[in-house]
Amino acid sequence: MRKEYRNDGADRSEDLSPNAIPTNDMTATSSPATQGLISTVTQAEVDHAQQQLEADQTRADKPINKYKLYFRRFMRNKVAVVGAVIFILLALLAIFGKFTAKYAFDEADFTALGMPPSPDHWFGTSSSGNDLYAMVIHGLGRSLTIALTVSIATTAISAVVGTTAALLGGRPERVILGIIHFLLVIPSFLIIALLVSGSGGDWKLLIVVLIAFGWMYYARIIWSMSISVREREYIKAARYMGVSNTKIVLKHLVPNIGSLLVINLTLGVVSAVMSETGLSFLGLGVKIPDVSLGTLLSTGASALMSSPWEFYFPAAALTLLTVSMAFIADGLRDALDPNSAAAGKA
Repeated sequence: MRKEYRNDGADRSEDLSPNAIPTNDMTATSSPATQGLISTVTQAEVDHAQQQLEADQTRADKPINKYKLYFRRFMRNKVAVVGAVIFILLALLAIFGKFTAKYAFDEADFTALGMPPSPDHWFGTSSSGNDLYAMVIHGLGRSLTIALTVSIATTAISAVVGTTAALLGGRPERVILGIIHFLLVIPSFLIIALLVSGSGGDWKLLIVVLIAFGWMYYARIIWSMSISVREREYIKAARYMGVSNTKIVLKHLVPNIGSLLVINLTLGVVSAVMSETGLSFLGLGVKIPDVSLGTLLSTGASALMSSPWEFYFPAAALTLLTVSMAFIADGLRDALDPNSAAAGKA
């Protein structure tokens, strides 16, 4: 028996032992079963499979939109998703809940004074006969309006002041930081209480005062974050090209700390809600005939033993609001932080 070797023209053969046993060809083309399977595959199917592989490779090579990436990372945090659902439901209740209430928040039912929850009054009534369900809806909307307005305004002011101080440097930076540190050490709560005590419960004045004394802490944080950003090459290049400081702040510094601003905005809602609730609870914020969650807690606390529902329903709404915003802030921090392991991989 002879065995032949073929190697790019360098063919050779050799004699084998007469007792050698020939080996079988184990390739797919030598098997009758696989030959039947291969023959059933059409050229169209092969082309379709190849096109599908090319499409999958194209999608894999295409970069993911950063907002889609943030959304995916946020949705992996189940606690944050639960917080977002709760907040959306509370916002919808505050906006459209008045259409489901049988009474207006300032309408008294003198036939049901201090009544517990019933089919006619779902959350019961206050000692003056007002429907507590309608009052909680209106108070939730008023507290949300104040909190969102204060949080957005304080975040914007702190972003501009903090980044401007970091960009200017030198004496202007020291002056701005001196003003911030001075405002941080004064007892702002007492000043706010004095300013709003004689306003008659005007919630618009309360918003202005909370904004005026609520931006300093976040401005200090943003300044510390902006110090490293101002040393980057594109900031130096923009200044070398004569770009104004206003454009550098608004187009370069602020967008590069956007993730921090989003988190501060979310946590600012919680802080503003607690400030408004505390002032209203002490009788220094929103006052009757207007109501907020703090006003309802104040009146409910005085009737806790005789009418506990007047306290527990507003307290539940306030707890759900603050806890949901805290969950959302935690999820946003993990989603926007590229070094966070809690949100997983992209």
